Amino acid sequence: MLYQIYDFQKALLQPLTEWAKTTAETFVNPANPLSLVPGAERLAASYELLHRLGKDYKKPEFGIRCVKAHGKEVVVQELTALAKPFCNLVRFKRFSDDVEVISKMKQDPIVLIVAPLSGHHSTLLRDTVRTMLQDHKVYITDWIDARMVPNDQGVFSLDDYVQYIEDFIRHIGAENLHVISVCQPTVPVLGAVSLMASRGENTPRSLVMMGGPIDARKSPTAVNSLAMSKSIEWFEANTIHNVPPPHPGVGRRVYPGFLQHMGFIAMNPSNHLQSHWDYFQNLVRGDEQDAQAHIRFYDEYNAVLDMDAHYYLDTIRTVFKDYALPNGTWMIRSELVKPQDIQRSALLTIEGEMDDISGSGQTRAAHKLCKGIEESRKEHYEVSGAGHYGIFSGSRWRNKVYPRIQQFIRAHHSSNPSNQDAN
Repeated sequence: MLYQIYDFQKALLQPLTEWAKTTAETFVNPANPLSLVPGAERLAASYELLHRLGKDYKKPEFGIRCVKAHGKEVVVQELTALAKPFCNLVRFKRFSDDVEVISKMKQDPIVLIVAPLSGHHSTLLRDTVRTMLQDHKVYITDWIDARMVPNDQGVFSLDDYVQYIEDFIRHIGAENLHVISVCQPTVPVLGAVSLMASRGENTPRSLVMMGGPIDARKSPTAVNSLAMSKSIEWFEANTIHNVPPPHPGVGRRVYPGFLQHMGFIAMNPSNHLQSHWDYFQNLVRGDEQDAQAHIRFYDEYNAVLDMDAHYYLDTIRTVFKDYALPNGTWMIRSELVKPQDIQRSALLTIEGEMDDISGSGQTRAAHKLCKGIEESRKEHYEVSGAGHYGIFSGSRWRNKVYPRIQQFIRAHHSSNPSNQDAN
């Protein structure tokens, strides 16, 4: 019933938010006499803020049309390499008419970025993708909003997530692949690669794991504490709802995006309040650069997706309650996950010094689990002064983290890649 109430409220607010947007534009339009009214800037800012607080935020686009690669501007085309009911494997193919640049791009390492399925869309990693495209062939997992997946496609569980990662690795080819997992997917990625190693399959050349709960017992954060303090029955009763019509996934049991968004805001309410106040002040002052920065951030931050209930509850149970991965008890469809079987893949773990989502040591725990990887092929990097988002987006990501990842990948990349496709 809560989901229906939410949809009804959004529909009710839509005329108001559109009116607020139009009114805001009226007070800043120099051709309109109302723009000359004393305090017009403040009125316009008030209505613009009202519009942004009440509007419905759709999934943003990656919008990466070109990047600089090997010293030249190259065109980027976004393609769906493999489509599955709950996720698309997206490829960012690079094009150039410079023969020398094409030759260099052919030799670039192939990277699969596994984006988190934890509320926000994969476009949250736009900066990650754009930066990696300078020196790599890039794929990313683009998770689909569960309310958009028809019920006849079945449920999506944590086991299915692991299976998807395996399928994507096989589709791209593990031989010269480097996998980067950001936050939540560090666990299923390690699970997928462990199973492939145990079966004797090729595994990626390197694994880069960033800010994820490999062992959530270490330095528990507010996220971990909530998961530990409530029962599975509590989560099922308080966070799971059925998708109402007219959404394609009507009837599917999900953890709705709007509830997740409320949780994000509740973690730092004063910060968000201050941010909106600063935005209002920037509009009044006519500071377009700072106002646009606010818009870009919240267009992404406020765009959320539903998660299938099975996957969400599986994750709570497996990662945050049973600690099945570090305890060595994680079974995926009758197979035991054994990270110690991984030998071929090099391992780099990255943590933010100020991360309040994945605490210190949670990601680094992968080193102890991956006993089969030689110590000389393992590295850990703690990013000084970085919070959770700072390790994959922003200046710290571009200036500190990316150079470290690039160096690591190059050090463990094949000198004769089998995939010679120019992208």
